[in-house]
Amino acid sequence: MFDRIHRRYDLLNHLFSFGQDIIWRYKLSQGIEKKDNQQLLDLATGTGDVAFSLLKHSPRIKHAHACDMAQKMLQLARKKAIKKKLSPKVSLLQGDAINIPYVNDIFDVVTMAFGIRNVTNPSLVLTEIFRVLKTGGKAFILEFSLPANKILRKLHLFYLRHIIPRVGAVISRDKHAYRYLNKTIETFPYGQSFCQLMQTAGFRNVRFKPLTFGVVTIYQGEK
Repeated sequence: MFDRIHRRYDLLNHLFSFGQDIIWRYKLSQGIEKKDNQQLLDLATGTGDVAFSLLKHSPRIKHAHACDMAQKMLQLARKKAIKKKLSPKVSLLQGDAINIPYVNDIFDVVTMAFGIRNVTNPSLVLTEIFRVLKTGGKAFILEFSLPANKILRKLHLFYLRHIIPRVGAVISRDKHAYRYLNKTIETFPYGQSFCQLMQTAGFRNVRFKPLTFGVVTIYQGEK
């Protein structure tokens, strides 16, 4: 699906989040420690926005490795890296988060934004992230969630179920592109439930921080 909508993917992200996606990525970067020569892996990188944002706001990252299944998304990411003059600091690789194509204990930081709820086995992805992290390394997961406030939740669900699919179909020119979104968000564990998945995978010092009234949440864990 992501290959089909790759040309309008960034536009739709900005539109549907009312520009908040830029702030969410910045908030994600704030959790990264200010240490020199860090190696970063960004999973489900899409067009590379998370990796590029982290390199911008965390200049001590030595190199970012960005991985995604969708080849056309990676092609756009390569063009953006050239435009941003970040090509020497970014390696783009087609690969699956369920079977991360890197050896054990290699990364200081692993990030994944809006991708883990789309995989068939989130627990396996967390285990793989844990595997490739160095001891003391940290994982940051940015994912959709639901507001705790009942009124805000109802409004948000209406937006997810009725507005986004219609607008997404028109702009992406793919009537099926965003019909999956509300289903994955409504059924995916969030808050403490997702923290438990991280703890089961071996992470310690696990915590979470809801953003924008709980529409998204940042999860953090340490190996």
